Formats: sequence, C-alpha cells, structure tokens
Amino acid sequence: MATSFLLPSPASCNYRKSQVGLSLLSENWQKDITYFSFCIRRQKCKVKLYMIPYKAIARRWAFKRSASVGSLEVDAADQGHRFASGFSAPNDFVRYNMLHDSSSNPLDGMSDFERQLQEFFDELKAMIMMGNKHDAIDLLQANYEAVKEQMNAGTKGIEEIAILDVIALGYMGIGDLKFVQSLLDMMSQVVDNLKDDEPLLDAILMHMGSMYSTLENHEKSMLLYQRAINILEKRYGKNSIFLVTSLLGMAKVLGSIGRATRAIEFYHRVITIFELNRGAESVDLVLPLSGLGNQLIKEGKATDAENVFTRILKIYTRAYGENDGRVGMALCSLAHAKCAKGNTDEAIDLYKKAVKVIKDSNYMALDDSIMENIRIDLAELLHFVGRGQEGRELLEECLLITEKHKGKEHPDSVTHLLNLASSYSRSKNFVEAERILRMSLEIMTKNVGPDDQSISFPMLHLGVTLYHLNQDEEAEKFVLEAVRIREKAFGKDSLPVGEALDCLVCIQTRLGKDDAQLLELLKRVLSIQEREFGSDSEEVMLTLKKAVFYLDKLGRKDEKFPLQKRLYHLRMKYKQRVQY
Repeated sequence: MATSFLLPSPASCNYRKSQVGLSLLSENWQKDITYFSFCIRRQKCKVKLYMIPYKAIARRWAFKRSASVGSLEVDAADQGHRFASGFSAPNDFVRYNMLHDSSSNPLDGMSDFERQLQEFFDELKAMIMMGNKHDAIDLLQANYEAVKEQMNAGTKGIEEIAILDVIALGYMGIGDLKFVQSLLDMMSQVVDNLKDDEPLLDAILMHMGSMYSTLENHEKSMLLYQRAINILEKRYGKNSIFLVTSLLGMAKVLGSIGRATRAIEFYHRVITIFELNRGAESVDLVLPLSGLGNQLIKEGKATDAENVFTRILKIYTRAYGENDGRVGMALCSLAHAKCAKGNTDEAIDLYKKAVKVIKDSNYMALDDSIMENIRIDLAELLHFVGRGQEGRELLEECLLITEKHKGKEHPDSVTHLLNLASSYSRSKNFVEAERILRMSLEIMTKNVGPDDQSISFPMLHLGVTLYHLNQDEEAEKFVLEAVRIREKAFGKDSLPVGEALDCLVCIQTRLGKDDAQLLELLKRVLSIQEREFGSDSEEVMLTLKKAVFYLDKLGRKDEKFPLQKRLYHLRMKYKQRVQY
C-alpha cells in the first residue's frame, strides 16, 4: 500500500514520523494480550491483602471465554485490530477445569490466598475502569507497603511475588511504567532464586514477560517467557493448551526485534497446539493466525498472509454466519493483505463490505476508534487509486460522527480536519485546505496551551498550504513558530524539528533568504535524517541534493565534492532499485 498520508484516530498529540500533507504514518493497532493463569492452590496465606473495607463481596467481571487460557476467542481482537493491553485483558488467576466449561465460577475451588488475589485484582480493575485512579493507587500503595515490610523482614517467597505481580499489573493499568520497572526489578531478584516447581510461578513469569515486553526490555522478556514455557512443558507436555500464552508472548517479542523466522515458528506451534486440542476449524485458531498473518505482511510475504486471513474469514463465517461483526473485522484484515499484494480494487471492495457488515450487525458503536480507523484506511486507499471524492466523503463522515458524540470543537475532531485538509491539498484545492487548517488551529489553540506540541501539527500544515498559495511571509511565520514549539517539546535535534526545518528551507528559499543560512539549516536536517533514517535513506538523498546545490551556489567546492560523490552513489542505488 502507498505511504499513508492520513492520520489515525484519535487526535494526534504524539509526533509521528511524517512528511506534512504526504505521509502521516498510521499506527500499528495490534497490541499485546496477556492472561491471568494461576494454577496451583495454596492451603495457607501468610500475607494479608488490603481490600476496600466497605465492600464485603469483591466485584467480579463476567468470566468470558475470551479471557481464559482455556479458550482464546477474542472478538475483534482476532483480526489484530482490537488487541487488549495492559490491565484490561487478564482476568483469571486460576487455571483449573475451564478448558471445556466456560460457565464455571472462577472463584470455585480456590485457596484463600488465590481468592484474595482474585478479589484484589477485581477491585483494582473495577476502580480503573470507573476512573477511580486515586482510589486504585491508594489500594496498590497499601498492599505494596505491606508486602515490602514482609520482604524486608526476610520473607521472600512465592506469595509475596504473587502480590507484587498483581500490584505491577495494576500500575501498568494506571500507566505508571516507571514504578512498574522498579517492581519488576524487585521481583526478578526473588524469582531468579525460586525453584521451577513453585506454585503460581509459571503465571507470574508470563506476566513479567509481558510487562518487560511493554517496557521494551525484550531480552529479559524472552528469558522469562522461555522459563515459563520450560516449566509448562515439563508439567503438561509440549502440546498442552497451557503453553499458548507464553508461546504467543514469545512470538510477539521475537517479531518486534526483527527475528521474524523464529516468531513465525512460534505462531505455527500455537496453531498446531490448537488444531490438536480443538480441531482445525476452532475459533481459538484466530488469535495465532492473526499474529502470523500480521508478521507475514511485515516480512513482505503478502500472498502467505492472504492465505492466513482467508482461513480466518472462513472460520468466522462458519462459526457465526456471514453477517456477524467478527466476519467484518476478518474482511478488514484480508483487505489489508490484498493491499500489501497491490490488489487495491479488491481491497477497496473488501473494506466496503466490512464497513457494511460491522454497521448492520451493530458490532461496535459508530464512534468506536476501531471503526473510525477502518474508515480512514479505506479513505486513504481511495485517495491512492485516484478516487479522492469518495475518500473525502468517508473523512467527512468521521468528522460528523466525532462532532456528534464529542462536540464541534473537541480536539479529536482535529484529526479528521487535518485529514480533510490533506485530501484537499492532494487535489490542489489549497483554498479549502487553508480554511480547514485555520479552523483546526483555532480549535487546538482553545483546548491546549500555546506551547503544546500538538498545536504544531495544524500550524505546520497551514504553513505548507500557504506556501502553495504563494503567501510566503505568513507561511514562514507559522513554520518558524512550529519549529520553536517542537524544539522546546522534542529537542533541537529531533525528527519533528527536522521535518519543520525542511519546510522552512523551501519557504525561505523562495523568500530569497541568505544562502549560507539556508545551507546551515539543511545541514541540521541532514544530520537528523541520517540519525533517524540511516545514511543511505531516500530522505538523506533528497537533502544532499539541496545541500550540493547551495554549496555550488556559494562556490564552496571543497565541501561540495564529497557530498556530490555521495549523492551520485545514492542516486545509482535508488535507480537500480526502481529497475528491479
């Protein structure tokens, strides 16, 4: 698929590696799934867990098959569009007889300690979901102080680590990753000295692996996942369903660090386990198939990915009927694979069918962010094939839905306004793009501070649009302000600053600014691009071309020659790439 020029939802306050109006990159929606899966009962509880005193019975959330290790049906997440992350996914502490009976009460048969862990987790989840962040922090802190006191007194066993595990997951849900890191370091010191036959250890290792992965400590994550796999293989055998969570976690980490072949092997192993235990048409296969398909697309194996997503579509259609919303999500993934193959017309038809199925089935709300991103993907594809008017209609629909549910001047509407402006710019309708961008900038100015980095997006867009309208003085004013804001927010040598400086050079060139000054700006851009994209990147080649032009104009031949030689080699490299 062509480089994305549309922004995903919601409104972007985080910088994306982009070229204004040309390639605002979409985010990868796929996220991690973790599961609670404690398996051994404890007869005694040495550590008292603090609970909410006025609630005799802890809140429990409905025990869905989608959250158990025994069955991994995960609704829209099956397609890689709605993978849960952090605190929301895991919800069972006990791996017991749920492999074929999803209606069992998750608290039946637990020891007192396991029951307290489950209730503790349920309380935390309920608080976080209801927005009671401060209460959740108080509860986490009380339990942390209690278990820390126990550990300082010399008690450093599995029960203390199990409580720290839940506390760490709680802080993950709140978003305090710095404290999660310190908790994991504390846990690692104890876990490393525990024997593999300790009850609950395999599940704790899985959770730690997932959290380390989120913190991008991939080596530590893989070590923990591998230890959990070894424990489970010894206990249940190499084809046990209990291995699935750790195997999927390992596959995800391997994929994220570029070890694609090994990642694909792990996905295939999970698929084999499910086929042996559940059959070749089980909906449980959708999760590993989705991970495999997405990994294959990343590796450029679009045909193999297409086959994988076609299988998912068949599984869901057979299980739920062709009008089910899950089938719509499967169609989206298949459309993505078609795009990767270059079959854009087929991809558009699949996306349109998917949108209709999801809408008609009421599978998700119209303002759901997943649904919004599907429309944006389809709009982007329509623009790519030259059907810009159809694409704009979808973008306008996104805007209207956001305004209806959140209000006309809500910051989230700016994403859609920016996308519409990009669409009009692409169609050379810069007057309409300017109008929309001024509206976007006004909304952001009302909602955030004057130095907030999110303002720089509509500001830079507006500067580029004014440049196309030959309003260079005003364009320079907006771009200079965008540079100032980004330097303060991201640092002077950051990629966002490099992007804005690149735009500034174009504008100031036409304004007739000093050539030496422009060359210095280009050198800054070049340095940033080399660090971010690599010294042989196409971005670097384009900036080298500009730098050589100004060096020649300034008569600085000694500086020009090495850059010119380097530019020649890069041009030959990209020329050969185009030929092949």
